[in-house]
Amino acid sequence: MVDIYIDADACPVKDETLRVAERHGLKTLMVSDGGIRPHQSPLVEIIIVNQGPDAADDWIADHIGPADICVTNDIPLAARCLEKGALALKPNGEAFTQDGIGMALANRELMQDLREQGAITGGPRPFGKADRSHFLDRLEATVQAAKRQG
Repeated sequence: MVDIYIDADACPVKDETLRVAERHGLKTLMVSDGGIRPHQSPLVEIIIVNQGPDAADDWIADHIGPADICVTNDIPLAARCLEKGALALKPNGEAFTQDGIGMALANRELMQDLREQGAITGGPRPFGKADRSHFLDRLEATVQAAKRQG
């Protein structure tokens, strides 16, 4: 059975994820260090972890399994999920892959260094309607792939 894990602290597509999960009857675990509203669906489990750096990431990485899906913007968490045979998807619908995760980690470090040096001061572009739509399409395809894999 495929489960969906949401790195929920700053996830802009929680509602979209739950819509797709409910359509497929998939258990969804929303992992956060607090501040998440309860959900009516019996398929949704709210996991509150201790506050601290990477606490939610550690919980997800410890519990996710092969063919499960993680929704996250966190590149190191995505790498840990891929190592366990899970699938990982950004909220904009872009999939993390085995082929691309090494480059994504390296780019993340480079950008962090540039920000610390003050060479880059802006953040990513705002999350928009097109991102939300693309995410819904990609999550549907990812669920279908996970069901075939699992």
